[in-house]
Amino acid sequence: MRVFSIVGTRPDALKMAPVIFELNRRQGVEQIVISTGQHREMLRQVLDVFEIQPQHDLDIMLHGAPLAQMTSRILERLDPLLETLKPDLLLAQGDTTTTFVASLGAFYRKIRVGHVEAGLRTDNRYDPFPEEINRRLTAPLADFHFAPTDQAVQNLLRENVAADSIYQVGNTVIDSLLQVAPRPYVFEDVELDRLTSGPNRVVLVTAHRRENLGEPLARICRALKRLVGTLGDVQIVFQMHKNPAVRSVIQAELSQVDRAALIEPQEYLPWVQLMRRSTLILTDSGGIQEEAPALGKPVLVMRETTERPEGVEAGTTRLIGTSEERIFEEAMRLLTRRDAYEAMARAANPYGDGRSAARICDILQKAFQ
Repeated sequence: MRVFSIVGTRPDALKMAPVIFELNRRQGVEQIVISTGQHREMLRQVLDVFEIQPQHDLDIMLHGAPLAQMTSRILERLDPLLETLKPDLLLAQGDTTTTFVASLGAFYRKIRVGHVEAGLRTDNRYDPFPEEINRRLTAPLADFHFAPTDQAVQNLLRENVAADSIYQVGNTVIDSLLQVAPRPYVFEDVELDRLTSGPNRVVLVTAHRRENLGEPLARICRALKRLVGTLGDVQIVFQMHKNPAVRSVIQAELSQVDRAALIEPQEYLPWVQLMRRSTLILTDSGGIQEEAPALGKPVLVMRETTERPEGVEAGTTRLIGTSEERIFEEAMRLLTRRDAYEAMARAANPYGDGRSAARICDILQKAFQ
């Protein structure tokens, strides 16, 4: 069995790493790892942690390039590899442009497609944008749908995906997290170590979604400013995305605020340690909604919709939107009411047990015997 495992972004690498590692252990499997370079720097951080070296780099990233150009570059540069190397399967994860376009390219060559983290939906085609459409369009192209939860399975069945092509396996991000979290780690950044080791409670923040650019992001920042102004023992640590449209708003609102540290995107190991040392996490990210509960950290999701409703239903995450007042009130509630905090921190994580990659590889090997 010859497998193309393709990654383009940090979440791609993070969630594909356990599968790539497991495939390399299996007899009878020839694996070729391909990077599109959709998010080059952040992608490289994760690949280095898991010691993954792609055999091919499509080098498609152009700063500021529109989605149409990114789409065409991936398709044009991947197709010759598909034609020449003729894999039996293309394996991709999630909702990135890399995943959708690579799946389309494989379909054009009549190559089977495996979709890791299949079946997530918000049912709003523009939220998140373009991720919701990416995953919806990947579904009819895929032959193997590796769904993380029962809800994801049900979403696929409602779309008339064949039941015998759907496999509930858990989420591979938990495999990665449980592999990395126990490793001994000391922050190289002395100031970051000081901020997260001191007496103050750390509120860890990320925000970068396209739909939150501009005024929604400004409202998020104003809520954080009120939070540190109200609670004297709270330290904000805001990881800023590389996007200039994100950074300019955050810096304008928070750069002069006491106990609001604006930090650069962290590599995976220090990021896991930041989550471990935090008290509360506020984010518009998807993956963090899965990771943080595995560490017992409540998550407030600053979005209007989520493709991960299982966490909301389980009580590990709360969907709060981007209203300044709502963000402030929800954070205050968790930081001032021990019962509310403990109810979220102790809720069971619905996203996996750390064995998802092994299940995926077992299914694939059986299918290609």
